[in-house]
Amino acid sequence: MTRQTVLLVEDDEALRFATQQALELAGLSVRAFAGAEGALAALSPDFDGVIVSDIRMPRMDGLQLLARVRALDGDLPVILVTGHGGVPMAVAALRDGAYDFLTKPFATDHLVATIGRALERRGLLVENRRLRAVAESAGEESPLIGQSVAITRLRAAIRPLATAGLDVLVEGETGTGKDLVATLLHRQGPRRARPFIAVQCAALGEEQAAQALFGHAADSVSHTRLSRTGSIATSSGGTLLLDEIDALAPAVQAALLRVIEEREVQPIGAERAEAVDLHVVATSRGDLADAVAAGRFRADLYHRLAATRLRLPPLREREHDRTLLFVAFVEQARVALERPGHMIREVERRHVLDHGWPGNVRELRNYAFECVLASGGDPGAQDVQDLPARVAEFEVTVIVDALRASGGNVMKAVERLGIPRKTLYYKLGRYGIDPDAFRTLRSGG
Repeated sequence: MTRQTVLLVEDDEALRFATQQALELAGLSVRAFAGAEGALAALSPDFDGVIVSDIRMPRMDGLQLLARVRALDGDLPVILVTGHGGVPMAVAALRDGAYDFLTKPFATDHLVATIGRALERRGLLVENRRLRAVAESAGEESPLIGQSVAITRLRAAIRPLATAGLDVLVEGETGTGKDLVATLLHRQGPRRARPFIAVQCAALGEEQAAQALFGHAADSVSHTRLSRTGSIATSSGGTLLLDEIDALAPAVQAALLRVIEEREVQPIGAERAEAVDLHVVATSRGDLADAVAAGRFRADLYHRLAATRLRLPPLREREHDRTLLFVAFVEQARVALERPGHMIREVERRHVLDHGWPGNVRELRNYAFECVLASGGDPGAQDVQDLPARVAEFEVTVIVDALRASGGNVMKAVERLGIPRKTLYYKLGRYGIDPDAFRTLRSGG
C-alpha cells in the first residue's frame, strides 16, 4: 500500500526545506512547492493526501488556495500555518473550511500529529468514495450486490430462469436474501405486470395454511359464512412465493403437490377444481433434501420443486462482498435517517470483515443502520480518538522529544524517560521510531 502524500506549500526556501525534512523523518511522503499554483496542478480527483500551506505568499496566498481547493474537493483537508495570523484569521480560516490552523513557530510533533489525523480521515473518505462507486456500479444491473463467484453466477442465472417461467426452489440460511431473489425472478420475467403473491408458510398452522393457500367455498369452514379466494388462485398469471415451504404440515404438502402437478386448485368445500396459470417460487431455510431425509418433507413434492434450484451463499462465504454490501446499506441508512454526513470508520470496516455474521445480509444491514444512527450525523465527531489512541500519541511525542534531546542516544533517552531499556526498544518497534534519524538530525545542525 502506497503512503499518502503531503503537499507542502511554503515560499520561504529554508523553512520549506527544513519542514520537508522534518516531515520525512517522521515517515511522511512529502512533495514541496514554492507556490500554490504548483500544488493545485498536482491535485487529482483521487488524491488521498492533505495540503499544508503557509498563508502569506505572493501571487496566491493560503486563504485563496483554500478556496480553490474547496471548490475542487470540499473534503480535502487543508492545514494552514502562518507567523502573522491572530485569532480572527484562525477563526476565519476554520470557518472557510480549513482542517486546522497553526501559528509559527510550531512544534514539529504538533504538525505531524495534525497531519496524521488529517491523513487518516482523508484516507477513509477516499476509500468510502471508491467503495461507494463500486457498490453503485454493482447495483446498477441488479440489487444483488457483490463480486464473488457465487453471487456473479446467481445474477447470471436469474434472468434466464425468470424468462423461462420455470418453478424455482431457492435455498439458503435466514437473512441471505431469498425473498429478494424471488422478487427478481418475478420482475425479470414475462409475468412482471401480474400479481406477486407471497405466503409466509412458517407463520401459518395447518388449518390456516390450507385456507390461505386453497381458499374455501361459502359455509364450508367455521367462523365465517363467506367464501375466500386462496393465494394460489389469486396468483394465477403472476407468481406465487411460498416462503419457508419446509414449514408446511404434511397434509398441506400433499394437497400442494397435486396443485403443482395438475395446475388446478380446488377450494375447501368446493365441488370442482379450477385451472390456474401457476408460477411457483419456493424458499427453504436450509437444504430441503435434508428435510426429506429426516422425514419432515415429502420426497415427491421436493423432486417436483427441485428440478430448478438456486442456492444463496451465507455471508461468511462472501468475504469480498461484505464491504460492498455494507457501503450500500450505509447509503440507504444515510438517506433513510437523513444523516448525509456519516463516513465509514476503520473500526466499522474491521468489524464487517472480522465478524461471523450468523444473521447474514439482514444482520449486516441492521449493523449499517446502527452505525449511521449512532454517529448522530456529525462527521467531526468521528475524528475523536479513543483513550488507547490518545495514550499512544502522547507516548510518541515524549519518546521523540527524548531522542531529539539526546541526539538519538538510546541510553540517554532511557535516563530521561525513566523506563527500562527493554521497554523503550519495545515502544520504538511498536511505533516505528528510528533513533538513527535523530542522530542524523543533530549532526546536520
